[in-house]
Amino acid sequence: MDKFMLAAIEQAQKGAESGGIPIGSVLVKGDEIIGAGHNQRIQQDDPMAHAEIDCLKQAGRVGSYNGMVLYSTLMPCYLCAGAVVQFGIKKVVVGENTTFEGAASFMKEHGVEVINLNNTSCIEMMQDFIENNPDLWNEDIGK
Repeated sequence: MDKFMLAAIEQAQKGAESGGIPIGSVLVKGDEIIGAGHNQRIQQDDPMAHAEIDCLKQAGRVGSYNGMVLYSTLMPCYLCAGAVVQFGIKKVVVGENTTFEGAASFMKEHGVEVINLNNTSCIEMMQDFIENNPDLWNEDIGK
């Protein structure tokens, strides 16, 4: 498995272990992770603390995002896809979109290459969470 997706999965597990939603993300420049984060909506009582947003915050000010790749264990929602488009990130690699369709078409319409790995580990991690925490999941996706 791709080492960067493995790092995103580790972030998702970190989020789950701290009582949150198991979604993780890393921002990659060349062969280096420059930011990593996980969904912390529950932990921080912050509806904006999605994994991709946390990852971008952890990376800090990087100037240009040209050539960078964002990895996420789950297809980004419109909030996170908006950040991708806003900052000019042109490639997003996702673990899966089986449990959440997300905003792939929005990103593609804005020139972002979206690669879906359909990763079994990512799918099972989210299916287990959703089955055991339907209220938290529905809150996270705005239902």
